[in-house]
Amino acid sequence: METSGTGYGCEVLVAGPYFADLVFHGLPRPAEPGGEVFARGFALVPGGAYTPAMALHRLGRQAVWAVDFGADLFSAEVLAAARAEGLDERAFRHHPYPVRSVTVALSGPDDDRAMVSYQDEAPAPPLAPLLRRHRPRVLVLPQLRWDDDTLAAVRVARRLGALVVMDGHDVPASAADPAVRRLLAALDVFTPNAAEALRLTGAADLDRALAELAALVPTLVVTRGAHGAVAVRDGERYEAPAVPVPVVDTTAAGDCFNAGLVHGLLAGRDLPDCLALAAACGSAAVTGPGSSAAPRAAELAGWLERLPCAQPDPR
Repeated sequence: METSGTGYGCEVLVAGPYFADLVFHGLPRPAEPGGEVFARGFALVPGGAYTPAMALHRLGRQAVWAVDFGADLFSAEVLAAARAEGLDERAFRHHPYPVRSVTVALSGPDDDRAMVSYQDEAPAPPLAPLLRRHRPRVLVLPQLRWDDDTLAAVRVARRLGALVVMDGHDVPASAADPAVRRLLAALDVFTPNAAEALRLTGAADLDRALAELAALVPTLVVTRGAHGAVAVRDGERYEAPAVPVPVVDTTAAGDCFNAGLVHGLLAGRDLPDCLALAAACGSAAVTGPGSSAAPRAAELAGWLERLPCAQPDPR
């Protein structure tokens, strides 16, 4: 599944908003209305589409991130972090008004997590012109969107020779909606988590959800938390375990998983190897709050060695 052709301007274009993640971790019990609970740890960590862009950059990939920043402290915090990481700024847009995107994540026992988010309305950068300008080998869309503009942009990406990878991101969508089905059919890879796959299909169990979604999208990859991930392509099913680790916070696990998956696709690896790379990155991510523990290229071999079965060379 390695991308081919000439004229690519970058390896990856990630298009999506930032979030400033306020992560309260180590909660001894879930927070309840009318009550108060003290976390054992707290961190303000950049998140949203920052995470896959940053994680791919840490793995040595050339990632351009299309994002809007405003005149607010959350924008300033994430922008400073992006610059400290050395992210490509060519697709950053800056506005003289607030563009606040913030999530409060409450990580409790047994990997239990609750999230509350807020986002100022801001016009998203038009995707089709960005694709023509940057000509990526892979387009990463961190959230399921099925509007006409997104579908048109995905088709532009495909015509330009880009692979299109889209996450689920817990949106109120149904696979029974013809617009959703058209969008999924236009993708190369769809990567919801298990809960999102079940909600999207309304299936009674994950196997049925896998079957329904795999009939719509060429490559389906479903993450299952501590149980690893499962993928379906051309009727063949593949599974990858996660690394058993003490979990600090799962907020960025899915986005780091996707970064590992794209890293493998860019290297032309087969799907089982891509899954292993993804599982290693997702496992590393949960060992710290938010996106802070996304692994660097030099660390990837060590994480692969910790997977419960023999795994590929990380390059």
